[in-house]
Amino acid sequence: MNPSAVYDVLIVGAGLYGAVMANRAKAAGLKPLVLERRDHIAGNVYTEKVEGIHVHRYGAHIFHTNDPAVWEFANRFAVFNRFTNSPVANYHGELYSLPFNMYTFNKMWGVVTPEEARAKIEEQRRQAGIAEPRNLEEQAVSLVGRDLFEKLVKGYTEKQWGRPCRDLPAFIIRRLPVRFTFDNNYFNALYQGIPVGGYTRWVSRMLEGVEVRLGQDYLADRQAWNALAKRVVYTGPVDAYFDFRFGPLAYRSVRFETEVLPQPNFQGNAAVNYTDRETPWTRIIEHKWFQFGLDDEGRELPKTVISREYSSEWRPGDEPYYPVNDEPNSALYRRYRDLADRESGVVFGGRLGEYKYYDMDQVIAAALRRAEELFG
Repeated sequence: MNPSAVYDVLIVGAGLYGAVMANRAKAAGLKPLVLERRDHIAGNVYTEKVEGIHVHRYGAHIFHTNDPAVWEFANRFAVFNRFTNSPVANYHGELYSLPFNMYTFNKMWGVVTPEEARAKIEEQRRQAGIAEPRNLEEQAVSLVGRDLFEKLVKGYTEKQWGRPCRDLPAFIIRRLPVRFTFDNNYFNALYQGIPVGGYTRWVSRMLEGVEVRLGQDYLADRQAWNALAKRVVYTGPVDAYFDFRFGPLAYRSVRFETEVLPQPNFQGNAAVNYTDRETPWTRIIEHKWFQFGLDDEGRELPKTVISREYSSEWRPGDEPYYPVNDEPNSALYRRYRDLADRESGVVFGGRLGEYKYYDMDQVIAAALRRAEELFG
């Protein structure tokens, strides 16, 4: 990089990781420049207003964290509402509570006490002969039993990942919330909510006073961009940075069908998961319920906006969403990480730069830690 450059740090990507890094660089008295390939900031948490509703263009995002420092940082740039994530599962018209809790167990088996629910799950685990779960299917059966796996996990998961549950690693399902209470909150988090005014405004406030250039492809002319700065923070795909030297990493992508409906209420909940294999979409998001059906001024909205989500294998030109962290791809990423560790003057971060699924609070925490190392 150029020690006499115009900018102290060039940040590639105006998503959450890049925005936090830019904010911290500016706070340290440095001069950052942010480049963004898309025509907007905020990455996949981008929201746009449609009929007074903040629509999550790249899928639903609910901020949640147990980290007081991350919560304090997030609240510097927005007031968060009290939204609680309580999705519903739809299996051929049968509705079940998600997370798995006593409402779910009662609907499935008619049990009314936690002891009865635990006994039913243990019975089905023993019948399956599972000692140590070796894959996602065995892990799920161990957690919730065969009946719930077949109705509420199998079809949804295989649509989402495009692979049989037996071929997926067990760790993917370990974070599945299972409760022997009637708590309908999906997340086990101290803090939770949606920024009032939408995620785009939240991120734009992080970037106040920072130069941002949209529609810029860093990799197409990296030498010219690198000449402008003393160091680089890169949040794009790590394999693309190295010109796919070892081959492309695998991702799952998501396609959205979004429509405005001339009615005030389509499904009565922000998220409904369609867990049967036959329904082609994985879930429907009704965006207005992230703000309780109200606009920013607290007025009821006469229309609604829904998005159907379709999971697919990533192909060049698609937006990469979820890293496929199976063993072959993890091994491939380790080869790219070795290159990244040796790349002088460049820091790789974020979901794509580290080939890692991050929740929003984890992105912020990781960016704050790295910013402290880099900027003090």
